[in-house]
Amino acid sequence: MTTVREIEAFLYRLAPKELAADWDNVGQLLGDPDREVRRALVSLDITRAVAEEALNGGYELIVSHHPVMNCHWRPVQTIRRDTPQGRLLTELLRGGVACVCMHTNLDAAPGGVNDRLAEALGLSDVEPLPGGDGICRVGKLPEAMPLRRFVRRAMDALGCRGIRYADGGKAAQRVAVGGGACGEYADAALNAGCDTFLTADVKYHGFLDAAAAGLNLIDAGHFPTEDPVCETLVTRLRTEFPALHVRKAVSHGDVVRYEFAGARDPEQEI
Repeated sequence: MTTVREIEAFLYRLAPKELAADWDNVGQLLGDPDREVRRALVSLDITRAVAEEALNGGYELIVSHHPVMNCHWRPVQTIRRDTPQGRLLTELLRGGVACVCMHTNLDAAPGGVNDRLAEALGLSDVEPLPGGDGICRVGKLPEAMPLRRFVRRAMDALGCRGIRYADGGKAAQRVAVGGGACGEYADAALNAGCDTFLTADVKYHGFLDAAAAGLNLIDAGHFPTEDPVCETLVTRLRTEFPALHVRKAVSHGDVVRYEFAGARDPEQEI
């Protein structure tokens, strides 16, 4: 019998708790640690759709990257069915679905979010980015390539619907990556001799400053830059617990949509 507690312990071996930021909330956040697990669902986020997928599919556990509760941007003070998060937590508790979340510790861990991101982009000689707090990675492309070519490569590799970027006037070859909101490490990428930094959630002035400093800055989106780690988690869980049915959630995707200049309005089409 495999329990939630055993799965959490295994995930902590992959991504030790001490790697998490001091504000973060990781590990088992919901449910019974001694609950037997036969079916586990893996997802970047625990949304209402993911919860329904777990409940309807008979899953006892959801393993996610983003915490379902108690992070600094979304603290939980009440659990009430008349609030979106309270309704989500109530339904998971009533259905007996446990939640284990590996967040900033999985960002920093070897083989975690950012190593997986670097791999997806085809970087070699990957190592922690100096000054990147152990989170970001830096590596190199097989050859220098025009920035727009690398942007298209990233779009295809990560399944992005669109990418924002600022051109620092250089070809891309020495590339730093930071999955999710890592724009604060742009200076570290510059100091490490990078020509390009790929991350997400970049603010306007971040693009201005990077271009002025000669750094190509690419915002490939929060979901696309972190979601590749979910397949890694599925593979590692299947290997460690062969009797466990593990699958990536099919109900969750990037919530961000793009409207492009010049696109036809579908409501005006006949």
